[in-house]
Amino acid sequence: MKENKNLLLHICCAPDASIPVPDLLAEGWNVKGFFYGSNIHPFEEYKKRLEALKILINHTGIDCEILEYNPDEWLEKIRGLEDEPEGGRRCEKCFELQLEAGACCAKKSGLKIENFCTTLTISPHKNVNLINYLGEKISNLYNITWLNKIWRKNNGFLRSIRASKELGLYRQNYCGCIFSKRDL
Repeated sequence: MKENKNLLLHICCAPDASIPVPDLLAEGWNVKGFFYGSNIHPFEEYKKRLEALKILINHTGIDCEILEYNPDEWLEKIRGLEDEPEGGRRCEKCFELQLEAGACCAKKSGLKIENFCTTLTISPHKNVNLINYLGEKISNLYNITWLNKIWRKNNGFLRSIRASKELGLYRQNYCGCIFSKRDL
């Protein structure tokens, strides 16, 4: 592990961060969260997820950068992929947008963040190999170190369900975008 212990953790939602945040803190990382959120639809859903994130932040004591909610920009960036199936090229582009925004935040931070990770790999519904590939690729472009973690290992997802209940975190039933909601 590098001497610099500052790490930016991309947080897709509070329930999925309920295990990575305490685990990273226990490993000695100085964790700063990053929440993208522009992929989440509708706005009422975004607000529920943001409130859950605030509960987690308060519980763990981490600082978190919350990117401005801009769903129109997200929709523009995934234009042409609207009819892709869940888990297809649209999701790949969405992961890429979120991770690139996180890497950009890490480089802009005054904390000299040189390490980067995501909570996306806790979900049993997501392609962890793709996520870690994208994270590594984007991190290399921004000259930061990608921490390759698969949070769903060792019952991470089940542990996150329990932790979410204990903390009273809102837990959604779809990934977040208008298209994943459509495909329920």
